[in-house]
Amino acid sequence: MTTPIQVSPVTGHYVTIEVEGTQYRVFYLENGSGQPLVCQHTAGCHNHQWMGLLEDPEITENHRVIAYDLARHGKSDPPMNAEWWKEEYRLTADHYVAFVVAFCDALGLEDPIFMGSSFGGNVALQLALRHPDRFKAVIPVEAADYSPGFFLDWWQHPHANAAQVCASGVWDLMAPQSPEHDRWRTWFYYSQGSEAFRGDLYFYSVDHDLRGRCGEIDTSRCPVVMLTGEYDYLTPPEAGRRTAEQIPGAEFIEMTEIGHFPMSENYPRFAGYLKQALDLIERRLGSEEAAAPRPRTPGEPVSGR
Repeated sequence: MTTPIQVSPVTGHYVTIEVEGTQYRVFYLENGSGQPLVCQHTAGCHNHQWMGLLEDPEITENHRVIAYDLARHGKSDPPMNAEWWKEEYRLTADHYVAFVVAFCDALGLEDPIFMGSSFGGNVALQLALRHPDRFKAVIPVEAADYSPGFFLDWWQHPHANAAQVCASGVWDLMAPQSPEHDRWRTWFYYSQGSEAFRGDLYFYSVDHDLRGRCGEIDTSRCPVVMLTGEYDYLTPPEAGRRTAEQIPGAEFIEMTEIGHFPMSENYPRFAGYLKQALDLIERRLGSEEAAAPRPRTPGEPVSGR
């Protein structure tokens, strides 16, 4: 019996962007239509982590889901107009934020919702702080105001097999309840190795530090809904909750029976929490729109007088 051919609705594209004078050829996957939902993968990985979301018809019916590979990851090359091999890669908050904004500008996205996981969740907080009017909302997944301790030399030590080390660390961060097939697939993504992993963790553990600044995030301009898995020991639920409590008006949802890679280790479970987050955003924005004063037409009497 012949297995029917199944063609995914997900399509891939390249776009060239310029960030702080540096040119990048960026690969991204997309599917769906409606509200743009831009997704950032975890450190040292690529956009395949978001395949469950990209192929979820309940989400893509009303959302244009876009998952890109950060430069030096997946199918996105290093800088096109720089001798990048002559210097150590260390991702900074300034460059990361500028990259995301340039990518959204290049695609002409209006009021996108940004969602990132782990170091992508941390940059979501940075975007809410620095560019509240560029994004409709942000969903920081497995994020915190500060995540020290992981910018380590042995991620690229010649005595260590970086692919095995990274993959083994990933395995410990997933929940035991997550399907075995999906856990192994997440492990496989990291077993391919990434020279960018240590440089990503420079942002994650060193340059990203919003301690004492979370209160500056204006959720009336950019709503924030944080999601954290109970089995995540890098950014445990208490770290996510502590961060959300410092942001006036932010929402926090603890995800049970899930770990640090919710979108790939157990997408069906993550999907339920994501839908909660999207509903919270829509209710929040809908109530604010309803509360906004309606412009008075010429000649219309002013009530209350």
